[in-house]
Amino acid sequence: MKQRAFALDALRGYAILTMVLSATIAGGILPAWMYHAQTPPPTHVFNPDIPGLTWVDLVFPFFLFSMGAAFPFSIGKRLEAGESRLRLTYDALKRGLQLTFFAIFIQHFYPYVLSNPQDLRSWLLAICCFIVLFPMFMRIPLNMPSWGHQTIKWGSYAIATAMLLTVDYADGQAFSLYHSNIIILLLANMAFWGTLVYVFTMNNRWLRVGILALLAGIICSSKVGGWQRSLFDFTPLPWMYKFDYLKYLFIVLPGSIAGEYLLQWMKTRNVNAPEERPVKAIGMLLVSVGIIICNLVGLYNRWLTLNLLLVAVLLSIGFLLLRKARESSLLWRNLFALGGFLLLLGLCFESFEGGIKKDHATFSYFFVTSGLACMGLIALHILCDYFHCLKSTRFLVMSGQNPMIAYVAGDLLIMPVMGILGVTPLLSYFHTNVWLGFLQGIILTSLSLLVTMFFTRIKWFWRT
Repeated sequence: MKQRAFALDALRGYAILTMVLSATIAGGILPAWMYHAQTPPPTHVFNPDIPGLTWVDLVFPFFLFSMGAAFPFSIGKRLEAGESRLRLTYDALKRGLQLTFFAIFIQHFYPYVLSNPQDLRSWLLAICCFIVLFPMFMRIPLNMPSWGHQTIKWGSYAIATAMLLTVDYADGQAFSLYHSNIIILLLANMAFWGTLVYVFTMNNRWLRVGILALLAGIICSSKVGGWQRSLFDFTPLPWMYKFDYLKYLFIVLPGSIAGEYLLQWMKTRNVNAPEERPVKAIGMLLVSVGIIICNLVGLYNRWLTLNLLLVAVLLSIGFLLLRKARESSLLWRNLFALGGFLLLLGLCFESFEGGIKKDHATFSYFFVTSGLACMGLIALHILCDYFHCLKSTRFLVMSGQNPMIAYVAGDLLIMPVMGILGVTPLLSYFHTNVWLGFLQGIILTSLSLLVTMFFTRIKWFWRT
């Protein structure tokens, strides 16, 4: 099996690009549903009492889901090749530590952290940070022994550490291990703990589900007290790990089940067998996307009963379309069943913990977003693997293959270059109305996309 899971790359690419878009649109002037539900305009002050779901609230769980869906391809392949679980656990720990360093390093070298207001020094240091990340996370394309590659890698870590400890930061701040990018730090924890769980439950999905049930019990009971609270509060390295981070396993581990369905389809598909009729594929595409839109609109506007009824209708239509499944629709049926169950479970939890919220994340949020990620994977599989719309989805696939570059290109390269060229002040013109405010996000995201596609095309991948 040499074919890549293009739908999974595309889902990861969608998540990372919309993550960049949500961070680059103009603040304060767009409709509230263009931001996180708990940070409404114009002030964007965090309000944990506001329930609801927006498209911005989907980007991080979609990325977590795609991380879990990749486990069967990376970990499963290595286990089948005979690698020991101990070795895989060691590699998971190393990956987690690398991502933690990445989270700390990039957070300290954002231009606004280095100086206030930003100046030439801060822009040049940000670009230096971007350059140092290449030997740190990619294999230099030179013919040399392995020790040479390792020397370059460890040398880049030494340079990065020296930069962290010697650079002066804005407003008299100093280097701190606690000053890290929370998104990457959460991914680092999931890279370790998610891998650890999958390594020991690869052939036992029910054990994976049982671990989630135990985790749910500890989280719920910790709010009352007892040993559960002691375990919840215990952390030997609070700058790197908190038990609270483990709640995102409720997204990662369901993603691993979806990844197993995808891998199974890729291994067993018969390319000579008759495919489903295009009308069924189009129907499933519309149903899957419709379910996502329905929940975004219904949960944001708090039309809870109407949303549940519409979801039930759309799920029923989907199951009717998939009654007689063959080839691609066998995968769609499995993913649709998994996604439908997770979505309904999340809607059943909706009123618990004050309604669905990203922050602080509720059980409804975990299950609903996991279900919607399944629907997104179905839609992208139909586009990428059934209709073979590879040219039109290439920007998603290429971004998904190089997500670390896509995540930092804007802050560590695009904005510093714009600052050096004196273009940054022109962005103020985009803050005059809604459409220009959104256009700012499109332009900056497109520039990050072009940078990512360039490095992906020349096969300069950042990997942990």
